[in-house]
Amino acid sequence: MKVKRLFNYKNTQYDEQLMSIPHNFAVKHNENKSVTEMTIYGIIGESYWSDKYTSAIDVDNALKEANGNNVVIRLNSPGGSAFDGIAIYNRLVSYKKEHNAKITIYVDGWACSAASVIAMAADELIMGLGSMFMIHEASNIVWGSKGDFRSEADVLEELEDGIIDIYMTKANVDREEIRTKVDAETWFSANKAVEIGFATATSSTVEDNKDEEIANLKNQMQDMKNQIENLTNQQKQEPTQEPVQPTNKRKGFLF
Repeated sequence: MKVKRLFNYKNTQYDEQLMSIPHNFAVKHNENKSVTEMTIYGIIGESYWSDKYTSAIDVDNALKEANGNNVVIRLNSPGGSAFDGIAIYNRLVSYKKEHNAKITIYVDGWACSAASVIAMAADELIMGLGSMFMIHEASNIVWGSKGDFRSEADVLEELEDGIIDIYMTKANVDREEIRTKVDAETWFSANKAVEIGFATATSSTVEDNKDEEIANLKNQMQDMKNQIENLTNQQKQEPTQEPVQPTNKRKGFLF
């Protein structure tokens, strides 16, 4: 059975997996922890014939109710509308500047196309084990004369320049290398996304850091315990001083 394609990606081997990502947009505000948790699964964009898309309006409404909370996003998306992705990115950046808030994004599965743009808003972008990150050329469907096609190509080039500007806020390589990777449609593993600067960590390195922190705390606690025991033992071993008997002899003082 041939899979119907929604995305014009050069690499077609992931079509079935990308199309099977279920839509899920959920928001939970935890005032006690000052954290807003947001889930963005599925296609990015505004659809007039289906509510199974996550739009910039959805994210904007959620942030209006976040009350300055830090934001944690679980992301798993094949992409969608470039302009909704850009709008969501800018809305997240504006929110964290306005409230001095922290944005943490976990890529649970995929961050492709428009979703990769959203991911760039994160202060911490953590790639899950086996997750993928993809950047590519902007595309559109055009119907009309050769002038229409030329005009649309100009628009797409300007759109790509803007998207590369966003990628360059994180990338640790030069602009031309990112442009080459965009033109080629490049898929990054979790570790490769960290290497190029798009992501800050993988979930495995985060767990390793937590284990290291716990081990350090245990060592510190053991050191404190040892110091307390040593002090206790010293107090037990100190000899009891005999009371000084009064004497009539005068003592000399050195100045």
